[in-house]
Amino acid sequence: MAITQDGVELTVAISEKAAEKIKYFAEKDGITDNVGVRVAVKGGGCSGLTYDLIITDKEFESDKIVEQHGVKVMVDKKSYIYLVGTELEFSDGLNGKGFIFQNPNATKTCGCGTSFSV
Repeated sequence: MAITQDGVELTVAISEKAAEKIKYFAEKDGITDNVGVRVAVKGGGCSGLTYDLIITDKEFESDKIVEQHGVKVMVDKKSYIYLVGTELEFSDGLNGKGFIFQNPNATKTCGCGTSFSV
């Protein structure tokens, strides 16, 4: 059952391009079933909080899980409050390659885009 507030679904989303990259990296690691990405928020970085992303097939009972484009996004309950509404993207443009978190909860981000504050 989806969690909603004022009719808006509270979730963490993943773009189709990010899902394809996760599947690609999972296959390289030998993960072919139950492909997922564990997303967490940890203390650190120049803005106070950092994103942690691990490609995995292991789920925990306490995880909030959203499945999109054939990939499960697994978030621990503590991190979920910081990530509600976030979309995980993948960029391979001239400004660098990698996963990008578009987090509407972030009030401040650092120049490198790997840490934030709320």
